[in-house]
Amino acid sequence: MTALGRPDGPSVRPPGPPCLRASGSRIGRSADRRADVQSVARGRTTGPSAGRQRECAMSGTTVGFVGLGAMGRGMAGSLLRAGHTVRVWNRSPEPVAEMVALGAEAAEGLADVFAADAVVSMLANDDAVERLLLDPVLLADAAATLHINMASVSVGLAERAEALHTEHGIGYLAAPVLGRPPVAAAGELNILAAGAPEALAAAEPLLAAMGRRVWHFGERPAQANTAKISTNFLLACAIESMAEACSLAEANGVRPADLIEMLSGTLFPGPVYSGYGAMVAERRYEPAGFKLPLGLKDVDLALSAGASARVPLPFGSVLRDAFLDALAHGDGEKDWAAVAAVARRRAGLPA
Repeated sequence: MTALGRPDGPSVRPPGPPCLRASGSRIGRSADRRADVQSVARGRTTGPSAGRQRECAMSGTTVGFVGLGAMGRGMAGSLLRAGHTVRVWNRSPEPVAEMVALGAEAAEGLADVFAADAVVSMLANDDAVERLLLDPVLLADAAATLHINMASVSVGLAERAEALHTEHGIGYLAAPVLGRPPVAAAGELNILAAGAPEALAAAEPLLAAMGRRVWHFGERPAQANTAKISTNFLLACAIESMAEACSLAEANGVRPADLIEMLSGTLFPGPVYSGYGAMVAERRYEPAGFKLPLGLKDVDLALSAGASARVPLPFGSVLRDAFLDALAHGDGEKDWAAVAAVARRRAGLPA
């Protein structure tokens, strides 16, 4: 793993267009950064920064991108297609090479990522974000004025991240997404965003490149993460309820596929019941679009958020045990719809 620090003195690779970058000395840099971001966000076109804004509009922003999993690769590709310079970093080198072949730059390390105008990150969980990105030294040396965290993380992590970025004069935006890897690759994600209005405005061109719609949930980044946690909790509940309903139907001689076809064509139209319902009915859990351990992580995030706010989630405990059961039976590499196999085992049906 590349060290987080970088040598003293100028960066080897100069940063790109300064539309999101503060100027001036390191003394008072935090205030300068906030003023620069706010100026761009409000669309000012006069004064010393006007030329920089026009340069950015013409040549695109330099974006540092961290996390090239199945989702991250598609999102970075969307930024490239939109004309931005994308500087990528990943813990394993193969995805970096894949993105470089598409026109991205390979970052020398995380410090090189944060030398860009803005940073977009798509990491797996709280631990990865905390360990890699919430480094005071990394943030203190950063030239970036905006970090868009698009991972599904806990409310507590979002609050800590916001505080640390604010301390170092960097705008912090939470923007978790709805959609699977093919949707990310097509730039058609639904993006759940929250943060300061100036950060949202500055991030708009980047979010527009990656998503079909941006849903705003407030001025505190944690609000977007709460919305995403609530959404994934509801999805997990839907998968479990479909699994139980299909098991009940099959045990009484009704084909699960027939039940799902009727439900998705009448009471429950839409991608959740038609998509996951078909997977449950057909016991088709591979290839995984969203692996089962990630589903357990999201259920745990919901239970944790509920406990912090003293909101009981009784069905959440049932879901957590079902996911643990599926993992104990070796389904960790399968899609999280494989939790349906647990309901089948409870019903005495072949899993």
